[in-house]
Formats: sequence, structure tokens, C-alpha cells
Amino acid sequence: MSSTTLSSDLKPASGIADRAPLLRWMIFTGLCVLAAVLLWRYGLIHLMLASDRTYISAVIVALYILTSLHCLWRTIAIAREGDAGRAAAQILAQSPAILSTPDTTTAAAADRKTLPPGLVADHIRDLILKADAQGSGPIDQTLLLRSLADRLRGSNGFGAFASDTLMKLGLLGTIVGFIIMLAPLAGLDASDRTMLKSSMGLMTDGMAIAMYTTLTGLVGSILLRIQYYMLDTATARVFSEAVTLTETRVVPALERLHDR
Repeated sequence: MSSTTLSSDLKPASGIADRAPLLRWMIFTGLCVLAAVLLWRYGLIHLMLASDRTYISAVIVALYILTSLHCLWRTIAIAREGDAGRAAAQILAQSPAILSTPDTTTAAAADRKTLPPGLVADHIRDLILKADAQGSGPIDQTLLLRSLADRLRGSNGFGAFASDTLMKLGLLGTIVGFIIMLAPLAGLDASDRTMLKSSMGLMTDGMAIAMYTTLTGLVGSILLRIQYYMLDTATARVFSEAVTLTETRVVPALERLHDR
């Protein structure tokens, strides 16, 4: 297969792939926003905020919004990395001389700087430097791939921490709600109707706090898990494309070059 054919085959796929992570996030978030608008329209969100005197539900909602924005930022970054990696693959297909000369003072060395900025291009440059320093023999990129995987993941692990935090905040609200609900029972006098009525009101408020915070924390945790699952899937896809590119094109070319 010629380099021109390979380059033309890469273009349509890359145009779809580099938009996929961001599109999935936008579709998912759009559905969540639609559900929130409907809940607000029917007064359920206002009822939740008004019933929760501890404001734990409001804190959970605020943390969910901030974490979703973090997920958006990471999704955009991963989409750009995928785009840069596919652009690097096209450049290597069109200009294989980038890898075919050991002379770092030639035009081919200057062409290496034309690789699009990104972690995948940095990984390719590291492989070239390692091959130049190592000389002949097989090139083991295991450690470099581990470094690439860590850099691609970046702060994706924050999603698991945030999801777990929302769940625990919901459980905290449950405990606080049960404390508020059970507190009036200590001094309850069954013969005093006024006290009994007041105690029943406090018990109802405590139960509302427990239920609303639990529900908010549970839903927020699940939605964050879904968002970061899609982000992790996109990250794994970019890493897989980088491994395929380097193992099938970069490493063999460098090994042939230095074994001459």
C-alpha cells in the first residue's frame, strides 16, 4: 500500500474519531440538562433545596457541576491528543524519511519538528532519541509506553474520587437526617399534643433530609461514573492507536535504520 493511499484512508476515520469523545459527552450532558429542566419545571428541585436545611444536597449539586466541567476539560484534551496522534500518523505515512536517517543535522531532523504537538508526538521523539542513543538492537518501548499511559490519563482519576465523595456526602446527609428525625423522641410527651405535633414535624423534616441527600448523592455519583467511564474509554483508544502506530511503523523503521 502506498503512503498516499494510507494517508487518504486515515483522513475520513480521523474526522469522525476526534469528535467522538466530545460528542458523547455533549449528548450525555444534554440529556442530563433536559432531565434537570423537567425536574425544575415541576418544582422537584426547588422542593429538594427547600426541604434540605443542611444544604448538603446543594453542595452535592455544586460539586457535580464542577466535576462535570473538569470532565469536559479532560475530554477536550483527550480529543486533541487523538487528533494530534492521527495527524502524526499521516505525516509519517507521507514523509517516512523522518525516521530513515540518523543524521540529526539534516532536513529530516527538522521535519521531525513538524509533528503536531502532543503526547503521542513526544513519545515518537523519545523513541527516536532512544534509538540514536542505543544504536543497534531491538528497541524496547515498555517503559516509555507506561510513561505515555500515565501522561494520557492525567487527572482522570479525579473522577473516581469525586464520585466517591458525592456518595459519601449523600450518606452523611442520611445520618444527619436520621439524627434530626430521632432527636425529638428523647423528650416526647405523648399527652402533650402541641409537643407531639412539633416532634412529628421535626421527624418529617429529618426524613426528608435523609432521603433527598441520599438520592442526590447516589444519582450524582452514578452520572459522574458514566462521564468518566466514557473519558477513560476515549483515553484507552488514544493509547491503543499510539501503540499500534509505534509498533507497526516507528519501531521497525528505527530498528532497520540502526541495524544497517
